[in-house]
Amino acid sequence: MALRYKTRKRLSYLLIFVGLPLYVVVAVTVVGWFDRPPIWLELLLYAVLGVLWILPFRAVVRGVGQPDPDAPPPPADER
Repeated sequence: MALRYKTRKRLSYLLIFVGLPLYVVVAVTVVGWFDRPPIWLELLLYAVLGVLWILPFRAVVRGVGQPDPDAPPPPADER
């Protein structure tokens, strides 16, 4: 089921402003469960967690910055 442009845009705002901070809290909590790992492992863990968040959000956020494809074209005199 394809989402309309406006729905995707609103959902992307929700994911960015609510979902991403929640993900950061969860990621820091997960890393906090371990004793201080070696710096290279901690860096690797944060790098993986830093990329992992975009995978589920990518489908919603993709194309939101583009003009609305469902909008009617502008009148000929405004082109």
